[in-house]
Amino acid sequence: MAGGTVMSDLRCALRDYLSIRRALGFELRVDGRLLEDFVGYVERAGAEHLTIDLAVAWARLPEGVHPQRWRQRLGMVRCFARYVITIDPDSEVPPTDLLAGARPRVAPYLYTPAQIAALIEAARELVPPLRAATHATLIGLLAVSGLRIGEALALDRGDVDLHDGTLHVRAAKNRKQREVPLHESTVTALEQYTRLRQEHWPRPHTPAFLLSRTGGRLTASAVYGTFPKLIRRVGLEGHGQRTRPRPHDLRHSFAMRTLLDWHRAGENVDARLPLLSTYLGHTQPASTYWYLQASPELLTLVSERLHGVLGEQP
Repeated sequence: MAGGTVMSDLRCALRDYLSIRRALGFELRVDGRLLEDFVGYVERAGAEHLTIDLAVAWARLPEGVHPQRWRQRLGMVRCFARYVITIDPDSEVPPTDLLAGARPRVAPYLYTPAQIAALIEAARELVPPLRAATHATLIGLLAVSGLRIGEALALDRGDVDLHDGTLHVRAAKNRKQREVPLHESTVTALEQYTRLRQEHWPRPHTPAFLLSRTGGRLTASAVYGTFPKLIRRVGLEGHGQRTRPRPHDLRHSFAMRTLLDWHRAGENVDARLPLLSTYLGHTQPASTYWYLQASPELLTLVSERLHGVLGEQP
């Protein structure tokens, strides 16, 4: 077969591959763009089939990056190649042990309750009043619900049921929707914000629950532009392994606080961990189990409980 014809088939295969996976709930925005670039690379090489050598060469195109980046790019091609080989048996699937390179996961910053309260108070000093209330409400909601920031910003007014005290999280990772129950104190805080929002924007032009100062949906860029200022104001600049703690660390803090409370109460954490996994919207249990090693305090508690169960070992 001529190279041009085969590569036309490869581009059609990519179109079908992306359509199938997106129909299953995967957005693949980055994967789609990069795989289009990979197919173009194969076409320019004049190759008749998708090969391991081409996949590795393309994966290593970015210079001066961490090897994990190469591994991620090759992983995208590997998934695509597994589909291609079903229609072109002469194609090759890159082995999983190629381009090994893992970036150590940076430990999250775990906020104390006092630090969270200080951040909320700092947010309340912002101007104008609606901006202050929105950022304070967001910080409090992230701290007590464990939501991802994108999930919180995507909440519409219809997703927040203050009568039953639940959130309907629609914009979850991999489109996995879930219901998140709220404590009575959280419901009260959200009711107060709702009244203030109604005073400023009785007829908002967006269904969003969290509004910006101009009446639109609060955006991630607005949050990431404001949050570092709050961090500096409460004296947390430079804390943790990063330059500063992030909004996402509020989610980590919620998960760790839940696990610590269970351990201190003598609960069977292994039995309850699936509940936390569901609450956080994790698709894989490993994502939740990671928290068991993310906190020195939690590791100490686990060690003490194991010592009590196993007794002194020789």
